Amino acid sequence: MTGVKTKRHFKLKMPGAFVILFILTILAVAATWFIPAGSYSKLSYNKPSSELQIKKPGGQIEKVPATQHELDKLGVKINIKQFTSGGITDAISIPNTYQRLKQRPARIAAVPNSMVRGTIEAVDIMVFIFVLGGLIGVVKASGAFESGLIALTKKTKGHEFLLIFLVAVLMVLGGTLCGIEEEAVAFYPILVPVFIAMGYDSIVCVGAIFLASSVGTCFSTINPFSVVIASNAAGIDFTQGLNWRVVGCAVAAAFVIFYLHWYSKKVKDNPESSYSYEDHESFNKMWSVTSTDNGENTAFTARKKFILILFVVTFPIMVWGVMAKGWWFPTMAASFLTFAIIIMFLTATGRFGIGEKGVVDAFVNGASSLVGVSLIIGLARGINIVLNEGMISDTMLQFSSNLVSHMSGPVFIIVMLLIFFVLGFIVPSSSGLAVLSMPILAPLADTVHIPRYVVVTAYPFGQYAMLFLAPTGLVMATLQMLDMKYSHWLRFVWPVVAFVLLFGGGILVAEVLVS
Repeated sequence: MTGVKTKRHFKLKMPGAFVILFILTILAVAATWFIPAGSYSKLSYNKPSSELQIKKPGGQIEKVPATQHELDKLGVKINIKQFTSGGITDAISIPNTYQRLKQRPARIAAVPNSMVRGTIEAVDIMVFIFVLGGLIGVVKASGAFESGLIALTKKTKGHEFLLIFLVAVLMVLGGTLCGIEEEAVAFYPILVPVFIAMGYDSIVCVGAIFLASSVGTCFSTINPFSVVIASNAAGIDFTQGLNWRVVGCAVAAAFVIFYLHWYSKKVKDNPESSYSYEDHESFNKMWSVTSTDNGENTAFTARKKFILILFVVTFPIMVWGVMAKGWWFPTMAASFLTFAIIIMFLTATGRFGIGEKGVVDAFVNGASSLVGVSLIIGLARGINIVLNEGMISDTMLQFSSNLVSHMSGPVFIIVMLLIFFVLGFIVPSSSGLAVLSMPILAPLADTVHIPRYVVVTAYPFGQYAMLFLAPTGLVMATLQMLDMKYSHWLRFVWPVVAFVLLFGGGILVAEVLVS
């Protein structure tokens, strides 16, 4: 009997998150050798001396009085109150001050060095994620997750999409009002096990949380970290163009909810149609909460209900703190840790308590499970460090401003949308891109006789169309957290990117024509 050899087909496999970021770091280092170095003069407000401070491309520092007259002399069309009141805190680029500088090529040592420094810079969000992981570990150890899910799945039988709908709406609102996509990482632990119990896959989880919040941020209405700071840097009031942004956000929300409904129904009807089906077993093993016995451990006791209430309430408190009190990751981490300590006490004590060692081990194990996610965030920041220190970001901005000069209005704004799309890869921070680009690009709207608010509207459309894809943003951390392949995410998200560019472009052209 002769054996039959099976022909092996070559299959291209997308590398994991760490390898992708490592490759991008090497490419960033290479870019500093070929893209000319240059910089604009940077303007900031020195609060202790109540003066404006100008840092020139050569590094010289000049101080001038904090008056509107001085801003007008510099060609910065921004109200001085935006600086003195704290509306603009980061240094902004001064128009017409770009200078070529001596090339600053990064060495090969910059690859590991930037990775370490990026991780150090990201320590605030890393600590937040560790505390969040510890909190999750303790709640899981208490059995509250398991018992609560059993009760919830019984009540939602036949109406599973309603929860996805509500979560997506809340995430869109959080994104458009305060840019909550970074903080949205905190919602995975509470929602992913629920979605799994309802029969959905990892992509539905990311879609309802990360995608929805990012769509909201993309179509920001009054988000202070996006259109508000961009409007300030452009020298206009953020209410200009608000009606257009509200309509755009409403249509975008309807689109993303429809898309989630289509995909979730498809997965519900046939689990094998899931884009991430090949990894569903490992995903379910990581996130699902399964019952191990039918005794007291699965009964939804008053203590478990109280633990679950404490766990859930941490999230609206976090949202309130971010929106009303200006909390950032250290304060959010402290808030989560406070609730974690209370839950640890409740889990350790009582008839079925697991003791001091049990809750400490649960906290440590929960935190350690998110080490990979934390490192991804640090490595992504390392790429931005290489680009900034190579002084090539401003060169690309200068090239962009020259590219769009003297174009017709509709062509100008579409090209501007594409420019922000490219810049979104280099500067993934919404506030960072706003203060870097708006003082340079917004005044160009005057040369083609269109309102500056149209450029402000174009900026989040272009940037977030890129951030749905760019490994330099939150995508890789999100995928690492849910153990999802980048190729699976690309297959799901490309229609959303196309929608943002086409629909967003349509809104921008309409704004130009109506104005």
